[in-house]
Amino acid sequence: MAVLLAVLSGGLVAVVADLPWWSDALTGLALGGATYGAAHAWLVPRINLALTTLHQIRKHQFENLQATSVPRGDELNTLIWQVYRTGQTLENEIRELKRMENYRREFIGNVSHELKTPIFSVQGFTETLLDGALEDESVNRSFLEKIMRNVNRLDNLARDLSAISRIETGELEMNVAPFDLGTLIEEVTESLEMKAEEKNIYLRSQVPNGLPTARGDRERIRQVLVNLVDNAIKYNDAGGHVEVVARHRADDEIKVSVVDDGIGVSPDHVARLTERFYRVDKSRSRNQGGTGLGLAIVKHILGAHDRELQVESTPGSGSTFGFTLPAAKKKEGT
Repeated sequence: MAVLLAVLSGGLVAVVADLPWWSDALTGLALGGATYGAAHAWLVPRINLALTTLHQIRKHQFENLQATSVPRGDELNTLIWQVYRTGQTLENEIRELKRMENYRREFIGNVSHELKTPIFSVQGFTETLLDGALEDESVNRSFLEKIMRNVNRLDNLARDLSAISRIETGELEMNVAPFDLGTLIEEVTESLEMKAEEKNIYLRSQVPNGLPTARGDRERIRQVLVNLVDNAIKYNDAGGHVEVVARHRADDEIKVSVVDDGIGVSPDHVARLTERFYRVDKSRSRNQGGTGLGLAIVKHILGAHDRELQVESTPGSGSTFGFTLPAAKKKEGT
């Protein structure tokens, strides 16, 4: 751009070189003024645009950033374009930092809240026992059992937080290998049969003969199934049904579904079910002994398998929580 102006000025000076001195002076002044005016009109607005945008970026003001989205052409336009791209990058990074800060603040608040209830309960029952209830046989055992339940709740919370942290940081590696999914489903339903019977819930599995061997981390998929079946039992009413269904699809995927006819979830809650500590019914969830982290763990484990948790639910009619796993290749499954 500077070279172009120099060439134009030099050419014009050469044209008037043979004119009288006073005419040369006037012409030179005119040419100088014209060159300055053209340069000012051509350069200054764009330089000011770049300076204004940089000033706004420094103050984290991105509202007018789109004004610098100029077409790339000469050097100055390229500079303005780079300012625009820098502003975009900073805006995205600052937005992400704010999101993470809000997430961190909310997470710490949730952990603190979840810890307070069992800790206060343990303190209260312990103080009551020390103040004389320890000698009262009508209440001492009951209080100790309540203390144990709250200690177990704290232990479960610590375990779940540790599991999520290890999965997110990559410390918990997935041992992916072929395994018999049908056998695993039977093991999980058998382990939760007593809990279902206590609530008068009918629990069963439906696994077809010849179900292919699945591919995944068997123990982590066990965690997924236990969490899903346990939730289906918790949030169901006496006389309800919970069924674990597996089927081999045409795309060589195995679909696993945990189906219940329980209380269901409204659509506005479904998208948030896998958030840490998110509870649809806070009082009922805590009374059931949950940590609020079960579905978050399910989400992370499935994510480590490049899978997603699929949820369908209707309030008052029940829910279906499902996921898929790849069928192992025949040579792997043998």
